[in-house]
Amino acid sequence: MAAMLEHPESARRAIEPGDLSSRAAAEAYVGGVCFKLGPPTLIGAELEWLTVQGECSASGPAAGPRPQLSAFAAALGPHAPRSIAPDSPALPLPGGSRVTLEPGGQIELSSAPYAAAAELCERLVGDARHLRELLETQCIRILSLAADADRRPKRVLQLPRYRAMEQSFGGIGPFGKLMMCNTAAAQVSVDAGADRAEVTARWTALYAMGPALVAAFACSPTLRGAPDGAWASQRMRAWLRLDNARTRPPVQEWSDPIAAYARWALDVPLLCVRRPGTVTNGDGPGWAAPPGATFADWLSGALDDEIGRRPDTADLDYHLTTLFPPVRASGHLEVRYLDAQPGDTWTVAVHAIDALLSAPAVIAEATALAAPVAGRWLQAARYGLADAEIAKAAVDLLALAAAHARTPSAARELDDASQRCRRGRTPTDARVGAAS
Repeated sequence: MAAMLEHPESARRAIEPGDLSSRAAAEAYVGGVCFKLGPPTLIGAELEWLTVQGECSASGPAAGPRPQLSAFAAALGPHAPRSIAPDSPALPLPGGSRVTLEPGGQIELSSAPYAAAAELCERLVGDARHLRELLETQCIRILSLAADADRRPKRVLQLPRYRAMEQSFGGIGPFGKLMMCNTAAAQVSVDAGADRAEVTARWTALYAMGPALVAAFACSPTLRGAPDGAWASQRMRAWLRLDNARTRPPVQEWSDPIAAYARWALDVPLLCVRRPGTVTNGDGPGWAAPPGATFADWLSGALDDEIGRRPDTADLDYHLTTLFPPVRASGHLEVRYLDAQPGDTWTVAVHAIDALLSAPAVIAEATALAAPVAGRWLQAARYGLADAEIAKAAVDLLALAAAHARTPSAARELDDASQRCRRGRTPTDARVGAAS
């Protein structure tokens, strides 16, 4: 579910599978794997879309059925992910993006990493166009929506991982299945930093800016199946509410994100435990994890009777993919808090993150501008730009981004977005207004 830059394979090799003999060893492994140190030069993105099967027309209804997996496989051919076509070569699209499928039939493109945001956007726009053309051969349309306003959540991918996720989240409330099946995001990935000080500055900035940028790009006011209430970003509401231990780390207390992230990761409850050979739709335990048990519990031997083995680094790698904080450390930093945007306007979010992290002085200024609303995730998701203080931070951050954009066209996009936020208009409002 993440756009990948590159994992630090050298860090993975530093600790062999048998070396997870202590919590200290596991924390060292997580710190090395999740935060690749080096000069920040690369940027990537992941785009998700809802999909609908129906008329072979761009103007067809948005409330049609979810496409069959066989239709996806036929449309994508050699680009089909192995989750739906096990023998597929899973080739990237011409611009380097790889196609994957989410549990509810959302389709996603994970870009290749690029040194320039402009090149990333150009290649990803081309791949998105190519993806639409492929899907249209089977009358599948992609919808630029961050939340499904019409359909009940329904899982179409019958994989053990998603079955275990649905079971785990189902015991908490409705938001887990809604997140899995009925939401879509625009994610941006950036390098972590050259050293611990730079990692801390970039990490702190991305978290501080989060609520303001959530509001700036919020465009999912309706999500079928969510409890009553008016929210600017129902998608972000679902993420924040589905499992607090997994989605809301106490970053305000972290002076050293590398060490703190490793400690937090080990104390997050297991979402699933891989059991090779498990029957996908069997009635047994499948990949379900012992309720409430953490990775640290498994490591310590507390789960020996229930799981029957101790974890190795492959298990820890997998556990790290089941953490869903607003910014996730995956070697690089994944910004996961932005709604999917209408049309190709996701490029604004890419340019915003790129510009706001473009230099140490800009990072410091952005962090200061965002500081008054840092941590106000729920208010940003609920009220969006209707909250005056959050809106001011959004306007100021986008204006700062425009001033430090890499290209004139990016500067124009960001200045337009800042003015849009000043007027209290959502990305969808602005697109509708421009078309009328």
